[in-house]
Amino acid sequence: MSFAPIDVRELIGHPGASRAVAVDGTFEELAGALARVPDDEPVRAELLLECVIEGLLVTGRARGRWVLSCARCLREFDGAFDARVHEMAVPHAVEDDDDSYAFDAAEGFDPEQMLRDTIGVEMPFAPLCSSTCQGLCETCGGNRNLGECPGHEQIDPRFAILSELFIDPDDA
Repeated sequence: MSFAPIDVRELIGHPGASRAVAVDGTFEELAGALARVPDDEPVRAELLLECVIEGLLVTGRARGRWVLSCARCLREFDGAFDARVHEMAVPHAVEDDDDSYAFDAAEGFDPEQMLRDTIGVEMPFAPLCSSTCQGLCETCGGNRNLGECPGHEQIDPRFAILSELFIDPDDA
């Protein structure tokens, strides 16, 4: 179920008129590298549509759930989002205008692309399952949070020769 168009005919041409609407819908393939909005999870947007001379000023909030993958340990976890919407919609298409969304007043205003862009910008670039996440071991790949890594003594091969300079007192 995607978002249904909103009837805005009574607003167009009446600057100062406004209307509050609540819309629910789902997104198909809204995902980043480590975050995604599930296809079957509804997103709810509470919007205020205000008629201005240029078109419609759309403000409000979009809320829902996304699935995140920890940037350190790759464990999936859920998170809630609450994205603020503040965009302009114009009743005619303007080429090369990335600052507004076009709509046809007779067909209504479809908020899907506006909400998709708003939520997409809010997706975290490097989400963490917790601030204390230890991540994966770079040697064995074990999850350090679960104790899967036994620990490894690592000596940088460039400095390995220096270990020969020190004499262990137990060996003397």
